[in-house]
Amino acid sequence: MSLEPGGSEQDTLAIRLAGTRPPRRRPRWALDDTTLAIRLPRRGPDEEAVSELAAELADRIGPAVHPYEVAALLEAEGLSASLINERYGHPNLFSLASALYERVPRTFPEPAPGPDPWRPDTLRCLLRGVLFALPGLAYLLTAPLWNAGGHAPALVVAGLVSWAWGQALGHRAHLRMATGRREAGRTLLAGAPVGAAVATAVAALPADGGPVTLVAAAQSAYLAAAGVLLVLGRERLLLAALSPLLAGACLLPWWEPGPALRTGLPLLALLATLTVTGGVLHRALAAPATAGAPRPRLMWSLPYGLFGLAAGVLVLLEGREEPYAVIVLTLSMGPAEWLLYRYRGLSVAALRATATPAGFLLRSAGILGLCLLAYLAPLLPAALLTGADPVALLLLAAVLWTALLLQAFGAAWSSAGICLTAAGAAGAVVLFRLPPGTALALPLSCGAAALCLSACALCLLGRPAPHA
Repeated sequence: MSLEPGGSEQDTLAIRLAGTRPPRRRPRWALDDTTLAIRLPRRGPDEEAVSELAAELADRIGPAVHPYEVAALLEAEGLSASLINERYGHPNLFSLASALYERVPRTFPEPAPGPDPWRPDTLRCLLRGVLFALPGLAYLLTAPLWNAGGHAPALVVAGLVSWAWGQALGHRAHLRMATGRREAGRTLLAGAPVGAAVATAVAALPADGGPVTLVAAAQSAYLAAAGVLLVLGRERLLLAALSPLLAGACLLPWWEPGPALRTGLPLLALLATLTVTGGVLHRALAAPATAGAPRPRLMWSLPYGLFGLAAGVLVLLEGREEPYAVIVLTLSMGPAEWLLYRYRGLSVAALRATATPAGFLLRSAGILGLCLLAYLAPLLPAALLTGADPVALLLLAAVLWTALLLQAFGAAWSSAGICLTAAGAAGAVVLFRLPPGTALALPLSCGAAALCLSACALCLLGRPAPHA
């Protein structure tokens, strides 16, 4: 059905009398005997006025895919039929719209870029990196009060268990956070004390139930409470709770605090952390509950705990040879988290800018390489300044960051399996003194793991689907 005027619906209805023939049309040049026809010359379109209108509306006419869209635009602009006829010389709206559609070339501009949904909070990421390293000041303050050779195994075992438990609990709490803050708080309230108790019980085995078990209990309690605050986004409160440690460490180069302060400042920081954690959990549990939400399976968080255990073993093996490298790695976790956000933002931008899977794969490989380079580049001078082996440190850092990237996209089992294999191989070489030797065990294991993790990242994240 034609939508333009001037069709058959405009024809007049001719009434013919029965028995009469329709009158024969006469030539235009012939004059009627009874009627004088005065014909004025027909006025054509005003091309100049139409061109001015086309230039004025070019930015909105260009994206049109049919003259009817231009007609709707002209109606929205308030052009009446009489104005179209008098000013532009066209008989109707659709005629003028067709002329404008033909005059303006087709242009299909890209939509304006939207805000980056993965824009990182730079200050928060840097603060988290500092918070990961600040608890080490407690060992610096209490170093003269305990025997590192005899007490370290119990503290290391407790730290590994706490790290693995905290990773799994943090993942489960984040899953529950999607349901509500109250559900996440209940998960943390139930899981954090159990994790601290398990870590303390495991540490009591190498400690033979001695006084070092109390130190392991304090360490486990702090790690559990700090994990709760980090999951719930209370980094500033944790920083305030650790201020006694920071103040005591700053005074060490100029003043000997004595055994009382060396013991009291870490205990004060622990009590402050536990108090703050209790208040944060109380506020989380006061939030309204969400009914009917299913609980996530425990197996979903298991690979995150296994990765935490494997990462702890790899960092421990690095710390045996280069203790300062552990400090560098710990501080780098803040920039690592920032780069994880940047990777996701850059991948979304690449998804908008490419039209083929091959093009996106190429861009994804470039983004992965760029983020890895940005993370590893500052670690090279840091390794040289601390006297650590740069090869082993950079390879270990590449393993940790790539595994965290895969975990961020839900590929937890693959990253956990690769890291566990690397940690088991390097640990077996160090423990049983197997070839190729302890000096090459960690670099070779981490190098192979980094290659496997990078291949997994390209295979999984080189497709558009995970970023959509």
